[in-house]
Amino acid sequence: MGLFSFFKKAGSKALVKEEEKAAESSLAKEIAKKAKISVFHSMVKAMKLDIEDLEIDLDDDVVIVSGTTDSHETREKLILTLGNVEGIATVDDRISVVTPPPTSQFYTVQKGDSLSKIAKEFYGDAMKYKMIFEANQPMLDDPNKIYPGQSLRIPNLQA
Repeated sequence: MGLFSFFKKAGSKALVKEEEKAAESSLAKEIAKKAKISVFHSMVKAMKLDIEDLEIDLDDDVVIVSGTTDSHETREKLILTLGNVEGIATVDDRISVVTPPPTSQFYTVQKGDSLSKIAKEFYGDAMKYKMIFEANQPMLDDPNKIYPGQSLRIPNLQA
């Protein structure tokens, strides 16, 4: 038993090759992450949401979003826009709302749901489905096109 000394700069290059592969893989992941973040920024821009100092980051299946807005509705629409993307499990909301009104609820669409059925459940009136539809525009472009697993914003009637 004991310590054996070797020349550090001599010998097989086996570890160097593995380190190079790991570095290439890490670089590819970083490029993919930046591309996804860019797509998120494009989605938010297309929604025309008024958010100052918007920052979006990605950690695996978690979107981390921060910024400032005057509207709780804008905050909720941003969260739903980012969260209703395949491969995203969580939105880490760090958005500040300057003057928040009463909060809305989020609802996950179930099989067999319609906006009128959801309106009946939350408001007691199926005809108030238009409020839910309007609260989720432009994410929704047709009140008949919702799908199981989709998260929707259910606005507070007092808002």
